[in-house]
Amino acid sequence: MNPLVVSQVLLWILVLALALTVLALARQVGVLHERIAPAGALMMGKGPVIGELAPTLEVLDRDGRRHAIGTPREDGRSTLLVFVSPTCPVCKTLLPVLKSSRRSEAPWLEIVLASDGDEATQAGYVAREDLGAFPFVISAPLGIAFKVGRLPFAALIDASGTLRARGLVNSREHLESLFEAKRLGVASLQEYLEGRARPQAS
Repeated sequence: MNPLVVSQVLLWILVLALALTVLALARQVGVLHERIAPAGALMMGKGPVIGELAPTLEVLDRDGRRHAIGTPREDGRSTLLVFVSPTCPVCKTLLPVLKSSRRSEAPWLEIVLASDGDEATQAGYVAREDLGAFPFVISAPLGIAFKVGRLPFAALIDASGTLRARGLVNSREHLESLFEAKRLGVASLQEYLEGRARPQAS
C-alpha cells in the first residue's frame, strides 16, 4: 500500500502545481489584455488631412439621388463614406456591421456606399447583398479624391464638411473606432492612446 499512497500524494501535488500554473497564466493573460490597445482603423499615409475640409464632389447614387459629398449638411448629420467592391471578400464580412450601424447610428449619421466599375456588376452586387437601403454611388473620381488604395476603406465627414476620420475598416472595431475618433476629436484612436501614453512615460 505504501507505493500506492506515495503515488497518490505525488499525483495530487502535481495536480495542485498545474492548477497554480494555470491561474498564474490566466492572470498574466489578463494583464497583457489590459496593456494591449484597441485596434483602430488603419489610417494610410496619403490622402485628405484629418481636421481639414473634405474633398467636395457632387455624385448621383443608383436611385438618381444627388449627394454633395464634403459640403455642409443642413440636417446636422455626418456622412460615412464606405468604399466597397463586389470582388472584396473582407467587404462582404463588413456588410452586416454596416447594416447594423445604419440603423443604430441613424440619428446622427448617413452611411453612403461607394464603388466603381461596371454598373450591371454593381447592380447585381446591391441585389445579392441586399444593400438597397443604402445610397450606393458608382464613382471612380470619388475614390481618387479620397486616395483609396485598399478596401474596405471609410471616411467620416461631419456636418460642416470637415474630414474627422478615415482608414481601412476590416471589422466592427475598426468601424467604431472612426466614430470614437470623431467623438474624441483626434485623427485616430492610435493618436489618442499615444498621447495618453506620453505623459505616463514622462
